[in-house]
Amino acid sequence: MDCIDVREDTYFDSVFLMAASAELARIEGLEAAHLVLATEQNRELLLAQGFDPAPLSSLGPTDLVIALRAAEAAVIDAALERVELVLSSARQADAGLAEESPVGLDGGLARLPDANLALISVPGAYAAFEAGKALARGLHVMLFSNNVALEEEIALKRRAGELGLLVMGPDCGTAMIGGTPLGFANRVRRGPVGLVGASGTGLQEVASRLHRDGSGVTHILGTGGRDLKAGVNARTTLAALDLLAADPDTRVIVVVSKPPAREVADLVLRRLQQLDRPSVVCFLGQDPVDDLAEQKVHHARTLAEAAWIARRLALGEPVAVTQPYEIVRLDETLLIGTMSARQRDLVGLYTGGTLAGEALLILRRELGSERISSNLGPPEPGGRGHTVLDLGADEYTRGRPHPMIDPAPRNEQIRARGGDPETALLLLDVVLGHGSHRDPAGEAARAVADARRTNPSLAVVGSVTGTDLDPQNLRVQEQVLEDAGVQVLPQNAAAASFAARLILALEEARR
Repeated sequence: MDCIDVREDTYFDSVFLMAASAELARIEGLEAAHLVLATEQNRELLLAQGFDPAPLSSLGPTDLVIALRAAEAAVIDAALERVELVLSSARQADAGLAEESPVGLDGGLARLPDANLALISVPGAYAAFEAGKALARGLHVMLFSNNVALEEEIALKRRAGELGLLVMGPDCGTAMIGGTPLGFANRVRRGPVGLVGASGTGLQEVASRLHRDGSGVTHILGTGGRDLKAGVNARTTLAALDLLAADPDTRVIVVVSKPPAREVADLVLRRLQQLDRPSVVCFLGQDPVDDLAEQKVHHARTLAEAAWIARRLALGEPVAVTQPYEIVRLDETLLIGTMSARQRDLVGLYTGGTLAGEALLILRRELGSERISSNLGPPEPGGRGHTVLDLGADEYTRGRPHPMIDPAPRNEQIRARGGDPETALLLLDVVLGHGSHRDPAGEAARAVADARRTNPSLAVVGSVTGTDLDPQNLRVQEQVLEDAGVQVLPQNAAAASFAARLILALEEARR
């Protein structure tokens, strides 16, 4: 049975609603649990899952929808009681902060007249309007919201350029300004490296590697995923480079992105050449532009390599010999010795899109591009065979929290794909930091244990993106995975490379 409970003009932040939905999903017997604002997209998602359209048709994006599905009325009742507790707690928290929490942009500036940045997380239909108001008041903008029209993004960034301001986003998930984390970000020490990137987990991996290798960052400036596409023309990236170049504490600049449009890549590389300090570029999957390559601009093939080069540049050390990723000498035969003849497939299940993309590049290079399907690019995933999935992609998060916030969507895949008797190896990422689940390794470990009940010789390889300063603690999370029999590698690239070696060893043993 279905239940739809509507609360008109009841706004809650989307991240809060995702976390609340995840908490409800743990109620035994509850088949679906969605706390969402009635945006057009969210209404479409609920309709696609078979919920009654009648209560939804007249709603707007400031109305709260509680959509539940269960076989028994008692389960629905328990879920509604839990909803009331969660929402009541949120209201009480807001009430307790009422005297300290101003309303709207004007109220915020009245309280903090020297503020110079606005973080905007409202439904996409209103995000550009709010960002425009912030720019008009002389504020830089971090636009966490997604579903902003491309033409609105271009207009905002053009206006920001005229005003000498920065628009990070839309769909900017990661930033750190002067040591203050915004969105999904790790706790890292201050240091000499400034980061600019269109990819959230890519920035997290580089920043975490710098911290773990003894260095640190000045600022992390996210650009939003479309900034390096033709049309947007790297407006935020170029502005961010200029800001970092004006910062005396930033001695090295790193740019991280999935492959940009070629003409946009040229713009970024030319700007880097004009700066008075060295830089590192990691355009994952794109070969260096030879005619623009100079010693001042260094090209990295992996995220770990980008951090390694940046650290050496900051120390004034030579980088002629690069280190693409740490080669870990492990005995693959120890993991494949007990596998059955049916086990042959590698399955990568990722919460971080850029981490998934990096792993896919390495696996395709070492195993053959035609052998691995992925929702990141052709061939598309079908049935069996080697597969890499970005579980944070839209098709897996419609109506559900992102798996970095709520690991349940990936846990389902771990149990299903890992428990398949033809799966030989699972390849996983675990991402720590602000915004992420409080125990992502523990969630993954429990799902792996469930998978091994039906596939006991399943091998699992992974890496953890994070630091010892993160709330979840890097070493604690790595130990949780190791205790669960997961082979933990120091970097995402190293984990992907080792997974490829394991598959090759398995195939060689069967020849």
